[in-house]
Amino acid sequence: MSEEKFVKVSGTGSFLPGEPIPFTEIEDYLGHITGASSKNMKWMKRTKSIMNEMLDIDYVYYAIDPVTKEFTEDLITMSVKSAKLALEAADMKPEDIDFITVGSPLMEQIPPITTRIQDALGIETCAEMAIHSNCTSAYKAFMTASDMVANGRYKNALVIASSMNSSMLKADFYNQALLTTEDIFLRWFLCDGSGAMVLEPSDTKTGGLFVDNIYNESVGGKKPSAMHNGFPAYFVNLNEAFEKGYHHVSQMFKLELTQNMQDSDGHTLFTNGLARMVKKYDIDLSKVRFFNINMPAKHVVENILQECEKVLGLSRDIVYTKISKMGYAGPPAAFIALDKIYREEDLEKGDLILSFVTEVSKFMQAGFTLSCQ
Repeated sequence: MSEEKFVKVSGTGSFLPGEPIPFTEIEDYLGHITGASSKNMKWMKRTKSIMNEMLDIDYVYYAIDPVTKEFTEDLITMSVKSAKLALEAADMKPEDIDFITVGSPLMEQIPPITTRIQDALGIETCAEMAIHSNCTSAYKAFMTASDMVANGRYKNALVIASSMNSSMLKADFYNQALLTTEDIFLRWFLCDGSGAMVLEPSDTKTGGLFVDNIYNESVGGKKPSAMHNGFPAYFVNLNEAFEKGYHHVSQMFKLELTQNMQDSDGHTLFTNGLARMVKKYDIDLSKVRFFNINMPAKHVVENILQECEKVLGLSRDIVYTKISKMGYAGPPAAFIALDKIYREEDLEKGDLILSFVTEVSKFMQAGFTLSCQ
C-alpha cells in the first residue's frame, strides 16, 4: 500500500424517475388496494390525510409509466444514469474508474448489480463490491470506497446507491388478504431513485469537497426488528412465499417504533449515535452548514431535531432536506441530498456537511461529514 491520501468527492449525480407525483395520486400509480380486510380498508380510507400531514410529503417519484403502469426503469438503469452524471461532474470517463461499490436494500439477482452496472457503463475491468444493509447501505458503500481510495488500494472509485421501492409497493405485488397496516404504511413515503459520487485521492486537502469522517454502528442487538419481511435465510418456493406473504415488507410506525427508537437514557438512538460519532472523530459542530437528518417522517425528524438542539447544539436553521418534494428513496436519499447541495448551494471554504441515519430493521446507524476546502 502507498502512503495514505486525502479523499476528494470530485463529482456527484442523482436520478429521480419520471415526473413528480402528488401525494394524492400515489394510489393511481401503485394501484388501489381492494382485497384487504374490511378493517384495514377502513383504516386506509381514514388515515390517508393523516399520513400526509404526519409525513409532510407533497411529491414522490416512481419508475412507473402513468398510462401503462409498466416499469420504466430498474436498479441498473437508474444507477447508470446517476453514475454518468457524477462522472461528468468529475470530468472522468467510465474507464477511469477502477472500483465500483453499490449500496441497495435488496439484491436478488445473479450476477450481482455491481457487475451489471460495470457492463452497462462499458468498463472492461474493475474491482467491485455490493452492500445491502437497508438505509445504511449507502453509507457503508461510501465508507468502503473512501477507505480503499485513502489507503491506495484503488484510485478512482464510483459509489452508487439505488432503490426501486415501487416494485414492492404496487397493489398487485401483495397477497392483499394478508395485508396489515404495517405493510401498507410504507406505500405513503417510499419511492424510487438513485444517487452517486466519484471519489479520487489527493495529496493535499485543498480545492474541493473532501471526506472527513464516515461512521457506522449497529445498536439493535437486543431490540426486535421494526422493519422486515418474512423470508427465511434460504430460497423458498415462490408460490408458498406469496401464499404466506413472506414477501411483504412491514414497518412498525405506532407506539412500538417510538419505544424502540428510545435509548436507555430517554434520548433517541439517533441522537446518541450521532453524539458517539461526534466524540469519536472530534467533530466541530459549529462548522456544520448543512445537517441532513436522513429520516422520512416529519414528526420523527422534529423529535430528533429538538434533541439534537438540546444535546448537541445543532440549530434547526442548518437542517437540509428535500423529502417533501421527492419522497424518501431509502439508501440513495443521502446521496441525492448531497448532490442537491453540491449542485445548488454555494459552498464556502470551511463549510461542513453532516449526514446521519437510523434505519429501523435492526437499528443500524451511520453518518458522514464532508468539508469544503
